Amino acid sequence: MGKMGTSEDSTFSRKLEFEDHENLLLGLDDSQLHAVTVDTEPLAILAGAGSGKTRVLTRRIAWRTTKGKEDPRRVLALTFTRKAASELRSRLGKLGLRDQIAAGTFHSVAYSQLRIYWQDRGIKEPTLLTNKISFVTNLLPRDRRSTDTLDVVAEIEWAKARRITPETYFSEAEKHGRTPPLALQEVSTIYKSYEELKTERKFLDFDDLLGYCAKIIRSDRSFGDAQKWRFRNFYVDEFQDVNPLQFSLLSAWLDGRSNLCVVGDPNQAIYAWNGAEADHLIRFTDHFRDSSVVTLDNNYRSTPQIVETASCLLESSGVEAVRGDGVTPSIIGYPDEETEAKSISKKVRDLHIPGGKWSDQAILVRTNAQTEIFTSALQKSGIPVKTVSGSGLLDRKDIQAVIAALENSETPLVQEIADLDTSENQSLSDNASLVTSDTERSIALAEVQRLGEEYLALDPEAKSNSFIKWLKSQSQNLHEVNDDAVEISTFHRSKGLEWSVVHIAGLEQGLVPIAHAKDPGAVAEERRLLYVALTRAKDQVFCSWATHRNFSGSKRKREPSQWLFNIERAIKNLEKPLTPKEQLERVKSSRKNKSRNKPPETQQLKDLKEWRLSMSRAADVPAFVIFNDETLLDLVEVQPTNLDELLNVKGIGPVKAERYGKEILELVSKSY
Repeated sequence: MGKMGTSEDSTFSRKLEFEDHENLLLGLDDSQLHAVTVDTEPLAILAGAGSGKTRVLTRRIAWRTTKGKEDPRRVLALTFTRKAASELRSRLGKLGLRDQIAAGTFHSVAYSQLRIYWQDRGIKEPTLLTNKISFVTNLLPRDRRSTDTLDVVAEIEWAKARRITPETYFSEAEKHGRTPPLALQEVSTIYKSYEELKTERKFLDFDDLLGYCAKIIRSDRSFGDAQKWRFRNFYVDEFQDVNPLQFSLLSAWLDGRSNLCVVGDPNQAIYAWNGAEADHLIRFTDHFRDSSVVTLDNNYRSTPQIVETASCLLESSGVEAVRGDGVTPSIIGYPDEETEAKSISKKVRDLHIPGGKWSDQAILVRTNAQTEIFTSALQKSGIPVKTVSGSGLLDRKDIQAVIAALENSETPLVQEIADLDTSENQSLSDNASLVTSDTERSIALAEVQRLGEEYLALDPEAKSNSFIKWLKSQSQNLHEVNDDAVEISTFHRSKGLEWSVVHIAGLEQGLVPIAHAKDPGAVAEERRLLYVALTRAKDQVFCSWATHRNFSGSKRKREPSQWLFNIERAIKNLEKPLTPKEQLERVKSSRKNKSRNKPPETQQLKDLKEWRLSMSRAADVPAFVIFNDETLLDLVEVQPTNLDELLNVKGIGPVKAERYGKEILELVSKSY
């Protein structure tokens, strides 16, 4: 590892063998072109939903390597999921990049570097704790173990992500308004005991990997220099999701160097609850001296109808649709969750065309607990289903046989991976009865090969047993192997994905926003989360909610999500397909009207505003979410006397009429 200043560097003046590197710029719009070719570093690329961020990121890497500005062997691309890392490397390969680009998550890269450190110094490798639950459960009071363990684990992970120690947890948790199921002081004590127990048993958890790697890079000069020599140019995807612990490791890798390019979108910051800090992206120029910011503002994924509908949830989405006309989104209320699931299942089948892909459709819900009823409904209809909780890659018997064969092997990984034939070789899995189908087995083995190649990019000299240890450490992030199927996913897990048709279900108060989102920051994040879900759709989006839902064995009355009102109003205002230019003109006109049309302050209008304020405070949302000023003016002008007349008021649809109709009519009917 420590070969500094070798001929490998001094001779790297060659350009990669593209027929024409200018081809990399074909098809880019002006903002994308600037983001790919600008020389300024550090660079932040603000990429709105559907704006082609992965395309720009891969083109920038390829462009800079073809121009001789970067050595691809010294590039590290950091992502937040294994799937994103795989997609990035696949696209770079299609662009003709022949040298291996290292790409992976913060945790996978840190673990691979630490294993090199331990091996080089003859240090016995600590055991990686892949499941905190067993550790934490016994630290809780006996009467709370069955109900609160997961929440306490999440609280410990939040603290570690924000570099908060057990000693400072109480004050920091209080400052951030944390509300775990146990008292803050009790959580602090459990957190301290957890850390002490890990140390005693020589365990490291995933977050320890990041902090320990950063510490070793800073404290061990030879190791730190070797890693800085190994990776010199850094690219970070989804930068709004970086937490302080990850940022600390990134800073250690950079060591003051400016070779950094990040991509992200503040409007898709949805992980603050887990310790993420979007401020790293929002105030990028404050965190990095002499840096610059480029904005991508064209949405190429979704129709104008979807873009405009989703944008109603934000003050400014920053993107404009460039696609042609599409189908108007819809909102449907169902009497209960069973009817909702059956109806969506029927809709999925009706939209599926012969020869088309089931995987073109997805059902998105807020929580994992909501997925089961949709899984059951689709399966009863004979529709193939893919869920996060399905059979994982490492749970397959044939893959377990491969792992067993490699686990104790000192053979170089590069040799084993090359010998792992995905279609014929049965030497590593000779029990054919364990294989569901040749196709599935080929897909699974190909996935193992891909993961092996990814690990070799991080450690070219890796042995097979080293790879298997790393592979097991990443098991929680591996995607299942599945054929063409409708995916059922949570809003959070849908991030970064897209489908032609998206069904968004369970849009009710208590779910969207989630009940425990109390403070304004948490509620704002829930709103962004719904925006993320809506913008996964390319062509069609269907929203639904149920008036009754089962909780603890009893049916309970439900209210529509407060944001369905915004969506309903946006849909109602989609009178005709809008071109990008028309969309821009509408925004400008709306802004002018807001500043020009000051409503007259009659007593009736004052009463309506006071009522609106009380409703907004109760729901913890801005007042305009309840009704905007234009709707209040229309109420004063129309003076509705019944629900039918109320529905004629601009900005009031069936959902708002059902929720607020009685109170509004009583207010309007008062004599002034």
